[in-house]
Amino acid sequence: MNPPDTLRVATYNIHKGVSAFGRRNRVHGLRTALASLEADMLFLQEVQEVSDKNAARFKDWPLEAQTRFLAGADYQYVYGGNAVYEHGHHGNAILSLHPFEFARNHDISDHRFESRGMLHAIQRIRGRKVHCVNVHLGLFARSRRRQTDALIDLVERSIPPDEPLVIAGDFNDWHDRLTLRLAAGLGVREAMVDQRLTRAGGFPLMAYPARTFPALLPWFKLDRIYVRGFDVRSVEVMHGRLWAKMSDHAPLVAELEFQ
Repeated sequence: MNPPDTLRVATYNIHKGVSAFGRRNRVHGLRTALASLEADMLFLQEVQEVSDKNAARFKDWPLEAQTRFLAGADYQYVYGGNAVYEHGHHGNAILSLHPFEFARNHDISDHRFESRGMLHAIQRIRGRKVHCVNVHLGLFARSRRRQTDALIDLVERSIPPDEPLVIAGDFNDWHDRLTLRLAAGLGVREAMVDQRLTRAGGFPLMAYPARTFPALLPWFKLDRIYVRGFDVRSVEVMHGRLWAKMSDHAPLVAELEFQ
């Protein structure tokens, strides 16, 4: 358990728990790696909740749903399915050491070739109501703009401005065109941008999101943690050979402190 006024939050696209092209089962190593992050909350994308194909292919594929398997004995969890197909489905999940009071998945698919969603959950953390939104946006800029509009609309309609908020996930936003839009629309701050602004004395050209893809040598700025009602104490990208064996993305981890 982290100090009383702080939360350790991680976001991670886990690539369904398998290697590129689905040749290797990585889900067992992934569960161990997630536990090593010692996070209060894990925002996971591309969770392969059910896959009859992988269950038939890999002898050690877990018998239980992937979210339950990854949660283990320590975490509570909620899941929102986005892509449904003949042999199973995948989507976003939030794992937490704290109880959930509410969860609802929102379909934000912009066209029939990509199934995308955002999972809104409410937790009770040390007596405080905390809103969490797990996001996986599309590969096309126009889709991301419309999906960002849907995200802004959800927050404005459903989340009081005085209640703490964490929005995290895979934004697929290579050129960082969404951070200013979300800041203007919702008053949120991106964790790595916030840290770099502080270190650069407020000089904006030095502030940009973390590089999280590909995991071995991250270059593209895809994964984000946006906050409201928190101060950012630290941010770290977990990259290198160990994490490259788990997924094509690297996890992004932030230490947050309640304001």
